[in-house]
Amino acid sequence: MYKVNNKTLPLDRAFTLGDIQYPSNWLRRSTAIARLALGITWEAEPARADDRFYWNGDINNPKALEDREEVDEEGNPLYVQEWDAEAEVMTNTNERLVTKGLKSNWIAQVKATAGGLLAGTDWMVIRKAERDVAIDADVVTKRAAILAEANRLEPAIAACTTVEELIAVVSAQNWE
Repeated sequence: MYKVNNKTLPLDRAFTLGDIQYPSNWLRRSTAIARLALGITWEAEPARADDRFYWNGDINNPKALEDREEVDEEGNPLYVQEWDAEAEVMTNTNERLVTKGLKSNWIAQVKATAGGLLAGTDWMVIRKAERDVAIDADVVTKRAAILAEANRLEPAIAACTTVEELIAVVSAQNWE
């Protein structure tokens, strides 16, 4: 981003310095020497953390790793609610309201990925069970690799104690 006197200059918008107004395309079309002559400098945008793991891209604001049972402002447990059509109000169920943490969400993602990768050959497993028709060796090998990766990832994710550890685990997924 371009800055002058600690003020950000928006790209593709006219701006005024002193008594001179510059057109909206001036920053893109000007030379580095012309910008420096006016005291305009370039600063790189600050690095943004991965929104899958941090709130609003802020590395100092990680999302929760663990599931959390929700409570109200007085510390009383909150429950999942359902619509009571007869009374026309929402009523509590017996199920606690839980916000899923990163580990639960990533384990669910691993299960969904494995399920999606296996789905295309599930019919072969059913055919084998029902009619004893052999499954091609390459399919058996592929399915075994998918299951092995899921079986490796799930406990590795569950064992994470920091967001950084979780990022390392999920970045090393290998769904060949």
